[in-house]
Amino acid sequence: IVTAQKRSERLQEVPIAVSAVGSEFLQSRDISSIDRLGSVAPNVKIERAPSNKTISQISIRGSVTINPAITWEPAVGLYMDGVYIAKAQGSIFDVADLERIEVLRGPQGTLYGRNTLAGAVNLITKKPTGELGGFIEGSYGDYNYHKIKGSLNLPKYGIFSVKLSGQIQKRDGFIDVVDNPYPAAILANPRKTDEQNDLDSHSFMAQVRAEPTDNLTLDYTFDYSNFDQKTDYAQLYRVNRNGDPRDIFDPASPSYAFAGAFFPLNLYDRKDRQDKASLDANLFERSKATGHALTATWDVGGVTLKSITAYRNLRWDDSLDLDGSPLDVAATQRFTKYHAFSQELQATGALFDDDRLKYVVGLFYFKDKAETDNPQRFFGGATSFRAGYGSHTEAYAAYAQVDYNLTEKLTLTGGLRYNHEEKDIKRYLELIGTGVLIDVPYGGVPDATANNLSPQFTVKYAFTRDFNVYARYAKGFKSGGFNGETNIAGTDPGSPGCAAPAELTCPYKPEKVDSYEIGFKSQWFDRRLTLNSAFFWDEHKDIQLSIFTATGAAASVVKNAAQAQIRGVEVEVTARPIDTLTLNASVAYLDAEYKKYIEAGVDVSNNRAFPHTPEYTASFGADWEALRGDWGKLNLVGDVSYVDEYYTYPYPLRTPTLSDQNANNTKSPGRTIVNLTANVTDIPLG
Repeated sequence: IVTAQKRSERLQEVPIAVSAVGSEFLQSRDISSIDRLGSVAPNVKIERAPSNKTISQISIRGSVTINPAITWEPAVGLYMDGVYIAKAQGSIFDVADLERIEVLRGPQGTLYGRNTLAGAVNLITKKPTGELGGFIEGSYGDYNYHKIKGSLNLPKYGIFSVKLSGQIQKRDGFIDVVDNPYPAAILANPRKTDEQNDLDSHSFMAQVRAEPTDNLTLDYTFDYSNFDQKTDYAQLYRVNRNGDPRDIFDPASPSYAFAGAFFPLNLYDRKDRQDKASLDANLFERSKATGHALTATWDVGGVTLKSITAYRNLRWDDSLDLDGSPLDVAATQRFTKYHAFSQELQATGALFDDDRLKYVVGLFYFKDKAETDNPQRFFGGATSFRAGYGSHTEAYAAYAQVDYNLTEKLTLTGGLRYNHEEKDIKRYLELIGTGVLIDVPYGGVPDATANNLSPQFTVKYAFTRDFNVYARYAKGFKSGGFNGETNIAGTDPGSPGCAAPAELTCPYKPEKVDSYEIGFKSQWFDRRLTLNSAFFWDEHKDIQLSIFTATGAAASVVKNAAQAQIRGVEVEVTARPIDTLTLNASVAYLDAEYKKYIEAGVDVSNNRAFPHTPEYTASFGADWEALRGDWGKLNLVGDVSYVDEYYTYPYPLRTPTLSDQNANNTKSPGRTIVNLTANVTDIPLG
């Protein structure tokens, strides 16, 4: 049973591509955060942002936001118990006691709204039971890994039920930080830490349920998550050795004598994965998030009214050694403050005596504020910047969706959402020792405003209760806005139709997609075999591309330069050939290509990489109850996931020289991950 369409329904009867896993699956795989969900659904790829462990990069059907800056919007909506978690920073956190996770593929603009261009991920927690009970779990592993996780339900007291849950995880670092091994690097600095890639997190959740009447339920949730650890190791993979005058770290280049000899990075690059590093920066990643949510559910005469009120606060900081060496070549820090308030009102119900018309209507309000200080230091402080950016967002929406059973077998679904949003920006950039380059306060430029209508229409035909086919059209959009990281003081030629100076006075437009999908859902052999499949064809326009520039400050330009066509096929299978064995598998194919990509007035669509779009992904899992007796039971669990090769940045595929920014330099070769677990459970303790 899932709530993908804002009401409880059988997963197999929901006419959209949804994958869902329950608490037993999550517990057996030890999944408590979204970064462990990589093999749950086809054409879904969940990464952590480079050098960070608490920033997610969720790619569904080829749509992804690769820039983790707090002013950017993700392409996939993340929700916990109906509360929108708006930013990628701090989106990887632990939840100790999950009931299920739902992954919705394809645009969900009607029921979920902005920034669900690619899909949505719903985290649903277990609610208080009102009966005394719970669990505690302890774990120990290599690198001194240890974890304590638990949950406690308290007995019901009057109208109140209370549940407490939490988790503590710690682990030593994978990377040992050592002193500089090269005497030739005379400007090398001493190390400031002994290790990197460690883990140190605490999470806690308190849930209170009040039931003042039989038809009214109030749920309050407080959640807290705190990470205080070292960043992932940014290993220096390669420096250019092409003899190009721009290759300052190439001993064969004439520029080496001016910079490379003082900062000989060529000594430190390695193509093999390292377990030791020599670094000089003060390294840390800290993420502290708190959330308050109050959900009121009132059943009134066949109509269920729901109010979801939420406030979330985030403090997120990091310090990175970008050059991967003990030389003071490139280091940046980010100190982020963020808070958001949201209010949603819903009404769900059915009309007519046979309930053949079901509806969901709602109103949504959202407001947030984000700010980041971003000091940057290059070449021993010869070039250093004071930098910062921030934004305000205010958004309103109204939506409705109706399911009408035209016959017992044929169901028509139609929905529409109206969105309105406003954004402003501030940007400060100072080259220390030279002067202020950009100083735009809040209100210094006109707000970026957007209005959007997101319709969807679905036809479903159920041949039997266990076999149905559907066809769906849906529109989605990802918010536009301002590039807070810009260092452009002139006109950006990559923004068509923008004649105003700088990116700050010319906001980039929302990205939009028209999605067409057909699929079927089926169960066979007394529901021992489930087979679902979907084919989709997405037409994207005004794709938001963040292109990193290596000129001046560590900054990016944002372009609405591209239109694209993304097609794919997804197949999911779950089988239970015998009562003690459950098998699951999925395979997906993705074909992404630019139809148009305008840069400096030229269409370069045949020479740009499409990021995070592996052509093939696949997974296979098995859960076998191998033994059962008076002593308990033994389950053997195995999972294999495969991701094909993919590009990580939308850079050129072919460049005039090898020293230019080329997408092949940062191409991932793909990966296969195997997880094996043996569980001994249900041990009688008397």
